[in-house]
Amino acid sequence: MSDFFRRRILPNFGLRLLSLAFAIALWMGVVHDPIAEVAVEVPIEFHNMPRNLEISSENIPKLQIRLRGPQRIIRRLQPSDVYADIDLSALKPGERTFDLTGGQQIHQPSGLEVVQVIPGQFHIAFDTRIARDVDIHARVIGSAAAGYRIGAVVVDPPRITIRGPEKHVSAVEDATTDPVDVSGAMGRMSFNRHAYVSDPLVQVTNPNPVRVTVMMEKAPAATSAP
Repeated sequence: MSDFFRRRILPNFGLRLLSLAFAIALWMGVVHDPIAEVAVEVPIEFHNMPRNLEISSENIPKLQIRLRGPQRIIRRLQPSDVYADIDLSALKPGERTFDLTGGQQIHQPSGLEVVQVIPGQFHIAFDTRIARDVDIHARVIGSAAAGYRIGAVVVDPPRITIRGPEKHVSAVEDATTDPVDVSGAMGRMSFNRHAYVSDPLVQVTNPNPVRVTVMMEKAPAATSAP
């Protein structure tokens, strides 16, 4: 027995003792690691969106996901470790409600449990993407010099292409330029301005500045009453 102990145990006794201490420490850490909870706010990720569709809802909610698990994992948690993945394959235009309570769309690190998702459902609309050309309206402000008035306003190019969800694009009457101030003007003035539309879901496909030319003319003299 003493010979077995001397030949088999003593040569690696220090290493064996260190391994045993490490195993005990690991076991103690797992057993005594308290359970913690944390709330993480994450965006919703949409995947496989059909190329001819766009989201036509202005507001897309962010999710608050409550997670529970060992404190050591909670403390190492990064916001990018948790996300909601919505698959939009075969989606058609119209309104759609997504249910997140099943948990299949929520991704979190191993060892953590999803306790609650707020909101558990969300409702958004989808529409066909279209493009069309609309006139550009120059927004002229200020008053010309005394005795003058605006004779003509020329916008170059006169039209611009917009793109977005069909219902929103169809409702746009025209695009508008940033303000053009003609205060005190007496002759011809040119300005470079951007054109925009007020609907946030409609985009200008070519956002380059347009040229606005304002031409003044003499106002007719006022006639006095007889």
